[in-house]
This record gives sequence, structure tokens and C-alpha cells, in this order.
Amino acid sequence: MSGTLTVFVNGNTVVVPATATVLDAVAAADAAAAEAIRGGSRGVVDSRGLGVAPDAALSGGFVMRVVSARAARDGQDA
Repeated sequence: MSGTLTVFVNGNTVVVPATATVLDAVAAADAAAAEAIRGGSRGVVDSRGLGVAPDAALSGGFVMRVVSARAARDGQDA
């Protein structure tokens, strides 16, 4: 088992530890976006446009996009 995972944040490839969360991956890709998520003005959706909790565990190949907090709550990819 590998100690890292490759995931995708806003179309960018990010390699994170296997124990990383969604927020960890966003922080690795874009510190300002991670801070906006922490502050509640932004959220994360998966490749289907469904909201994902920042503390959710990752799996290899996970695709996520940072969106407005409202879009994440509503399960919209916008």
C-alpha cells in the first residue's frame, strides 16, 4: 500500500499523504481556497457536483472542485 494518494483539485493533480482529508488536499493545491473553506465562504463538491465535507477521507483519483459555500450546501457544481 502506498503512503500517498493522487487526487485532483480544480483540475490540478495533487499528491497527498494517504491519511489526508479533502481540506488537506485543497490546502496542498491552494492555501487561500483552504482558508476560505475554513472561514465558511467556500465549499467542496465532488465530480458529480455533490457537496463533500472538508474532513472527509480521500481515495486515490478523487476529483473535487472548490465552489461557493451555497453551491456546496445545495449540492450544485457552480
